[in-house]
Amino acid sequence: MSVLEKINSEELIALESQYGAHNYHPLPVVLSRGEGVYVWDVDGKKYYDFLSAYSAVNQGHCHPKIINALITQAQTLTLTSRAFFNDKLGKYEQFITDLFGFDKVLPMNTGAEAVETAIKICRKWAYESKGIDEHEAVIVVCENNFHGRTTTIISFSNDANARKNFGPFSDGFAAIPYDDVQSLQLLLENNKNIAGFLVEPIQGEAGVYVPSEGFIAKAKELCKKHNVLFIADEVQTGIARTGSLLAVCGDCTCESKCEQQNTYTRPDILILGKAVSGGVYPVSAVLADDSIMHVIKPGQHGSTFGGNPLAAAVATAALEVIADEHLAQNARRLGKLFRLKMNEYIQNSTIVSLVRGKGLLNAIVINDTEQSSTAWNICLKLAENGLLAKPTHGNIIRFAPPLIMTEEQLLDCVSIIISTLQEFEK
Repeated sequence: MSVLEKINSEELIALESQYGAHNYHPLPVVLSRGEGVYVWDVDGKKYYDFLSAYSAVNQGHCHPKIINALITQAQTLTLTSRAFFNDKLGKYEQFITDLFGFDKVLPMNTGAEAVETAIKICRKWAYESKGIDEHEAVIVVCENNFHGRTTTIISFSNDANARKNFGPFSDGFAAIPYDDVQSLQLLLENNKNIAGFLVEPIQGEAGVYVPSEGFIAKAKELCKKHNVLFIADEVQTGIARTGSLLAVCGDCTCESKCEQQNTYTRPDILILGKAVSGGVYPVSAVLADDSIMHVIKPGQHGSTFGGNPLAAAVATAALEVIADEHLAQNARRLGKLFRLKMNEYIQNSTIVSLVRGKGLLNAIVINDTEQSSTAWNICLKLAENGLLAKPTHGNIIRFAPPLIMTEEQLLDCVSIIISTLQEFEK
């Protein structure tokens, strides 16, 4: 068979099944094109994308400004490694640190890499600045977290499926329940070896769990009191997804310099990924001030592709789009509308028990067990009706459309979701 020969969806799915590792369980839809809030399958059927590649495509599919930046840079210089300087990285580093209000950035490629980088920085800071004995540092995490699936990260995950038969695991982590200030306080008061607190401002993969008001701010206050680094994983929640530039910005509606706002809980280390690239090219970043980042010296951390000129050009354009098109404000406004319409529906629903979220990161909880196939079947029917979404944790469906969505498009999506759910009402 020629690689140029057109083949159908079933054959393409079979190819992945035969030649690819089975580490995902996709919906049986084969996509071949995307533009804005829409994607098309190989048969030409059009769908609303209500997942946005897990919030990597906040700016919409194939945004012209981001694509042009990719093409222009790709025709000039793509990779030098960090053995040499290049003419894009410094400008990008200045841009992103100024945008988020930090002294330094350490550029990487993927979200999991960025989390690993933050862990390394935190530990080294603990030994060299805080004075914790080497190999004794502990980083506090939250139960039901999702920070990636590398060996270190699954060491502090309580997802049995992600952990089974992947040990032995790394030490140096202590878990508390999410949204539990008292548990954090108890740990900090009774363990002098705590180096950092790693937390998602909203737990996305766990089912879009939004913590109680004040949790993030109180956690930061406790960390400051005990000289512990507050580390915010905003790989999924950052870049305007929750209605502000970062989820830790709270109700701030500005697009930069968030440290000037009263609602902003400034992390000591900020982890970014996904939409930093607009879904065009893998880009992640770890930001911190000089007093923390200074512990990293040449040869102690890096990546061949981290900080390459192509990534720098793409990320700069992607972040400019967020401000130019006021996507944080749009996410805030449309998110409120989405939850309003869904809450109106579930008042008389037997199939949906709850809607929750912030901005355009939302989820509905299906009135069934995690082991049931109801949510999966609903997503299959949603696809038939022209909208793509995916279950998480069995009975939760996450909804995260591109932030460029219009009100008319959102209401059309709400209509599709409600009409689909009605088919499953008892």
